[in-house]
Amino acid sequence: MIAFAVVAGVFLVVAAVLAVVRMERGPSMLDRSVAFDVLATCLIGAVVVEAWWARRLEAMPVVVVLAMVGFSGSVSIARFASREPGESAEAGGMGEPGESGEAGGIDVDAETRDDNAAESIVAPREETEN
Repeated sequence: MIAFAVVAGVFLVVAAVLAVVRMERGPSMLDRSVAFDVLATCLIGAVVVEAWWARRLEAMPVVVVLAMVGFSGSVSIARFASREPGESAEAGGMGEPGESGEAGGIDVDAETRDDNAAESIVAPREETEN
């Protein structure tokens, strides 16, 4: 039992140190986000090992809260990182169609627009006899 706690503690400390190094070096925001997830998981693991060692269940609400914070942080960072540089933040990156030359948040160049394309999609197809 002591050997398991020591081995688990060593693995958690090594993983936490490597996660901190990755958070410091980066190079991108997504690398830092993954390192934050690993660090949160190490913290959760340390609390679980301590609760197991002490044979107490009072730490389980702390584990749940830490997991929720880690998850919500990851989702927030992923949502922020997935947004394109020119998108508006008010509408979640989705502009209104036809608003200042945009269609659904995507810039539509006047030269590339084919006004006849909409008519050809809407126009009924002529039936041919076989």
